[in-house]
Amino acid sequence: MKKSIITLFAFAALLVTFNAQAQKFPGPDASPMDAAYFPDQQPLDEVMGRPVKDLKVKIYYSRPQLKGRVMLGEKPAPFGEIWRLGANEANEITFYQDVTVGTTRVKAGTYTLFAIPNTDKWTFVLHSKLGTWGSYTLQDSKEIARVDGPVSKSDESIEYLSMVFKEVEGGTHLMVGWENTIAEMPIKW
Repeated sequence: MKKSIITLFAFAALLVTFNAQAQKFPGPDASPMDAAYFPDQQPLDEVMGRPVKDLKVKIYYSRPQLKGRVMLGEKPAPFGEIWRLGANEANEITFYQDVTVGTTRVKAGTYTLFAIPNTDKWTFVLHSKLGTWGSYTLQDSKEIARVDGPVSKSDESIEYLSMVFKEVEGGTHLMVGWENTIAEMPIKW
């Protein structure tokens, strides 16, 4: 009897082990996370949890792909409508010092960033509500600032939504590229 119980427990343990090893994991995210920093460097100290003295701004965003589709002006980024400026969760932009966005002085901190794309300009919108998915639950009372940015055309198609910072006199511009469009969000120190 004792041997039967031990055999039963051994068989049960084997089944549990087999089920754990047979676990299926999803494939890679089609819209992977990325980040851009200004100054343009991957701040190892920040990743390690230590303060970075010269870091001024960073943005975390998801990078949807075109995959042969038209995206700007249609879903998911229709002209004239607020858009989460990427995929998945809303982007989070962190300012490590007070900045000016449009005509609004914005305190150092982390905000969500959205855009209203159009053919001639994009309007960038900062919100204080963090941890949101998409732009479906935005409240006007949480809006911090908005600024219009110029749009230009790219010579080459940009497959993945991409963001970089470009240094300008008195600040930086967040450069957002996708399809054949490059939009700029001015940020002043």
